[in-house]
Amino acid sequence: QVQLVESGGGLAEAGGSLRLSCAVSGSTVSMYTVAWFRQAPGKVREFVAAIRRSGESTYNADSVKGRFTCSRDNARNTVYLHMNTLRPEDTAVYYCAAGALSDVAQNWHVYSYWGQGTQVTVSS
Repeated sequence: QVQLVESGGGLAEAGGSLRLSCAVSGSTVSMYTVAWFRQAPGKVREFVAAIRRSGESTYNADSVKGRFTCSRDNARNTVYLHMNTLRPEDTAVYYCAAGALSDVAQNWHVYSYWGQGTQVTVSS
């Protein structure tokens, strides 16, 4: 059974950085497209970024482009979300999700496996 566990969330100041981790167990991370989504209170779940199975390309939503990037460590079976120049509007619960997809999808419904989420709070 595939399981995803996020970690690395917490409190950061505006302009600061955090790195979220998504550890995959039960399968090999390179078999999946892994995406990051976030959900703030009262808002819909929003696509943030993703890394393809190939590990060679990442896609970022316009709101985080140039500030957030994805990377993958195959040896650790882990995907990371590197968040720089954080803003208060980045405050949300962040989820990683995995799917056996041929390409990146921004629709959260197509991802089969989800982590429990990790809270990120950015103070102004």
